Amino acid sequence: MEITIKSENKVFNGIQGVYSHHSTTCKCEMTFAVFIPKKDKISKFPVIWYLSGLTCTHENAMTKSGAQYWAAQHGVALIFPDTSPRGKDVSDDPSFDLGQGAGFYLNAVNEPWKKNFQMWSYINDELPKVVFKNFPVDYKNQAVMGHSMGGLGALNCAIKNPERFKSVSALAPICNPVKSEWGQRQFSAYLGDSKEQWENYDPTILLSKSSFKGQFLIDQGKNDNFIELLKPESLEKVIKNKGLDSIFRYHEGYDHSYFFVASFIGDHIQHHSNAFQKK
Repeated sequence: MEITIKSENKVFNGIQGVYSHHSTTCKCEMTFAVFIPKKDKISKFPVIWYLSGLTCTHENAMTKSGAQYWAAQHGVALIFPDTSPRGKDVSDDPSFDLGQGAGFYLNAVNEPWKKNFQMWSYINDELPKVVFKNFPVDYKNQAVMGHSMGGLGALNCAIKNPERFKSVSALAPICNPVKSEWGQRQFSAYLGDSKEQWENYDPTILLSKSSFKGQFLIDQGKNDNFIELLKPESLEKVIKNKGLDSIFRYHEGYDHSYFFVASFIGDHIQHHSNAFQKK
């Protein structure tokens, strides 16, 4: 669980660091970023996991979202994992939505992907052990959020680990991948033909069979050119039919970009901060 410091910069009186470690789960070097607010009397900070979308690394949200400003205001830590395994010996695909940069936060079972593409286990098991060993963050106060493919991953993590996460939120998430080209292609490649395997990573289907006691916050831009692939209406319908506590917002004029993310990231960190304060 040793980590290598790649960079550390002061921002909003806290430290934004970038680190790497050898992952036994993904069998390669993995990079992740951590923001720790200014240390006053707090020994351990509540922590929000931010999962990024297709083509992203740890760096996109770290540099484009402005999340550190809001995290510093609320005294919460941020974790920015990578979106897939990487390296010259890691399988890849020439298209942007498969292979490196497109891990879909699942455990692949098909060749050639299964050797390295074990992102579900990495995000939910290995990386938390690394983070909680090396940084002053509170295991009992965790939340998860994400954008696009990362929104898919965040929703799945919360629904399948309700005892771990106090709250969940997503910005323009992939909501129903089993019925979308952003899901069908990747699930076929990574998971094969088993629809049961596919459904295990579909938040709309998972939520229809289970629940989550915390509040959902989901934001979606109405000018998102990928909205047909995201299928927010599928998840919204399940949430409403089950009477779950949720804030589901559509925003006129906003697209899928990090301009959209930066516009609402403060609301999301406030959402998670409120959950941390509940007893």
